[in-house]
Amino acid sequence: MALSSSEKYFAIERIIELDFVRATEAAALNTLQWLGKGDKEAADQAACDAIRGMFDLMDIQGEVVIGEGIKDNAPGIFKGEHLGTWKPGAIRFEIALDPVDGTTNCSKGAPNSISCLAAASPEDGQLTSMEDIPSFYMMKLAYGPRVARWMRRSGMETVKVQNPVEEILTAVARILEKPVKDVVVLVMDRPRHEALVKEIRRMGASLRMFGDGDIAAAIAPSLPESGVDLYIGVGGSPEAVLAAAGVKCLGGDMQCVMWPRDNAEREKLVADGHGDKLDKVYYADDLAHGKNILFLATGISDSPLLEGVKVRGNTAITHSVLMRAKTQTVRYITTYHNLEEKVIRLRSTQALSKI
Repeated sequence: MALSSSEKYFAIERIIELDFVRATEAAALNTLQWLGKGDKEAADQAACDAIRGMFDLMDIQGEVVIGEGIKDNAPGIFKGEHLGTWKPGAIRFEIALDPVDGTTNCSKGAPNSISCLAAASPEDGQLTSMEDIPSFYMMKLAYGPRVARWMRRSGMETVKVQNPVEEILTAVARILEKPVKDVVVLVMDRPRHEALVKEIRRMGASLRMFGDGDIAAAIAPSLPESGVDLYIGVGGSPEAVLAAAGVKCLGGDMQCVMWPRDNAEREKLVADGHGDKLDKVYYADDLAHGKNILFLATGISDSPLLEGVKVRGNTAITHSVLMRAKTQTVRYITTYHNLEEKVIRLRSTQALSKI
């Protein structure tokens, strides 16, 4: 009897998942040379080179459906690019990735930069596993499993991304059984969030602002020990899809709405046939479909999700996470790399390179 696509996926997933981790580890290690050097494009290029090099060793048919290079005008890994050996019969994976989420932070040597990717195989009857959002930005609201479970059980959508912040904070405080002043909210430090920040402060909630890296920030409310209850704000659409994959693996949820930057972008979205989706609320399931999803990340600098790379003498220590949506299993992986022996395969040289 022929195996279904889901059965093939689970047969290969357990074998290949650590190679995905090795890809983000290699990206973090190869980026370390640019940490704090003020050149975010060089850091991004180093991460991309290492990820491509690792995928060159993997017997999969990987297609990038969410890339990062075009958005950041960087030498990134682009939508439609093929990764893996593409040998006949190899399982198909759709790949969403951000080789360095938080490139500015990385260039400054600041916290909150990670290398991350999501890998998914479409389930039977699915055309795709991850949604390609046409807008540059989305308005995002992410919350953890407790809020998500309450909304599913009650059948009430009391927490809505379109609601005023006062209503969101009040509803979440009631669900979490804590005063509003104890609700911890992450917001990216951007001029576009000035009114949002003022309203959160007026409500007396515990505001935590960060510079870059909104994938880790959006996942934070779903992490059991992060101390974060909500993530709110406008950020990149590709990052929303990656965050959705991670949030699904943790049992949380998020809501996103396309956020055109100006009338010109809005008119283009309408002209391209996306006008009916401008008010659509995308939940995590709408951005990352099904359960054949892996989310992986390795810390470059410390973030709410992971510790960054630590160097102790001749040893580099990486901290990674491997999540599976199907079982909501979360594995934290600490790896010790002997720098005298460690090599990384780079696409640019088609050879193994010392760190």
